[in-house]
Amino acid sequence: MALRCGAVGNTAAQEIAAGYATEGEALELGTVVIDGTVDPTARVRIPFATLNRHGLVAGATGTGKTKTLQGLAEQLSDAGVPVLLADVKSDLSGMARPGEPGPKIQARAADTGDDWQPTGYPVEFLTLGGSSSAIPIRATLTQFGPILLSKVLDLNDTQESTLGLIFHWADKQGLPLLDTKDLRAVIQHLLSDEGKADLKGIGGVSAATAGVILRALVNLEAAGGEDFFGEPEFDPADLMRVVDGKGVISLLELADQAGNPRLFSTFLMWLLAELYETLPEAGDLDKPKLVFFFDEAHLLFNGASKAFRERIEQTVKLIRSKGVGVFFCTQLPTDIPNSVLSQLGARIQHALRAFTPEDQAALAKTVKTYPTTKHYDLEEALTTLGTGEAIVTVLSERGAPTPVAWARMRAPRSLMAAIPPEEVSAAAKASPLYAKYGQTIDRESAYEKLTAKIAEAPPPAPAPVDAPPPPPAPRQEKPEPNVIAEVLGSPVVKSFLRSAASALGREITRGLFGTRRR
Repeated sequence: MALRCGAVGNTAAQEIAAGYATEGEALELGTVVIDGTVDPTARVRIPFATLNRHGLVAGATGTGKTKTLQGLAEQLSDAGVPVLLADVKSDLSGMARPGEPGPKIQARAADTGDDWQPTGYPVEFLTLGGSSSAIPIRATLTQFGPILLSKVLDLNDTQESTLGLIFHWADKQGLPLLDTKDLRAVIQHLLSDEGKADLKGIGGVSAATAGVILRALVNLEAAGGEDFFGEPEFDPADLMRVVDGKGVISLLELADQAGNPRLFSTFLMWLLAELYETLPEAGDLDKPKLVFFFDEAHLLFNGASKAFRERIEQTVKLIRSKGVGVFFCTQLPTDIPNSVLSQLGARIQHALRAFTPEDQAALAKTVKTYPTTKHYDLEEALTTLGTGEAIVTVLSERGAPTPVAWARMRAPRSLMAAIPPEEVSAAAKASPLYAKYGQTIDRESAYEKLTAKIAEAPPPAPAPVDAPPPPPAPRQEKPEPNVIAEVLGSPVVKSFLRSAASALGREITRGLFGTRRR
């Protein structure tokens, strides 16, 4: 680090803090550290007005990254901003309870100039289907769409395009794909003798590729994925709630999907795509409508096709105009493609480990993503940060990057531990969302329709035996041309024809990620 003198360090801390001064409301991150000395008056903050420019929270395991997420979510809730927070390790449920004071909390509050008070927050406990005590949330396959499902099934580009054609055929046939058995029934139909003509009519779909998709779907069902797909379908509007002036914090846990993290990360992308499709344009706001914390973000990009990454990039770019802020959370900034990383205005980087040549290369790349600074040797700083400390730069109110700050982060005000499962269960069942999503609905869909069609299929008619030829049909008099013109010119007939043409051409409209547009 460049500075050694305590007095000069204090001046430097104030110089850095001046770059974080705001006129409007701001989210307090912590205070500046120079040469190991913290200045409680040198505040590091993010303007609420720039939170829809997105951000990154990164750091190795055990560096305080989760507690930073907890503290950010608390302040957003206090400001009336709803939050979606992925609880990957199931250790954030304590946010529903006030924190417990202690010497470490008091010391951190003194360092950060925080008037710390134990506070509980309005929390909704959500889970991806399964047997968890939280509120199960689901999506129908029709809504989820073929592009995101291909990511879950780990399909290649050819298989993804085939799955898209299968969805297209089901959409046109009016076969709702609500759960995995519906899609399985459709693929089995297309591979059967009865469905060969349909399969050929889709175009470009080989039976071998459809068979690969079917096997991947069966594997997903065996891994518990079938519990997630179905009805009632989750409405993203339920993430936008405010209770007694505080934004509701929706905690989403993996539960039974811990062995399928790809489904978890892709579901988060589905929610983000749904918000993009449904929310109106909002323009520049004093504070966001919702902040979306995208944990384990590297899982979304691992193995993703170029087209899939381009859709993510476009969604992140466009959704800020809807008033939604997105924070990607991962261990290394290099986990995020440059095209997405370049759109993230706030950087909160906890300590990095540099034990291997790959780690050292990632460290060097991370340093290059920060503005130049005369106050810190960033390569050294990023490997020597203490727990609950981070290297920070954000966008100022005028849209320019703030000076790089070594920040000691504020302590969360809620409980920094998990609460008992029975307490989570009681809170979930007391929620109004439990009555809406607690029980699975299995209405008629593609599986039932195709099963009924097979059951009702009549046996083939026997060949006629020496049947006499039918008598010739009586000759119809051709209507006069003026009669036809009059009939077709009738406003009633014109309206009927327009309606019929519209009904014949009706098909599900799909958005950027192939999700059904509402």
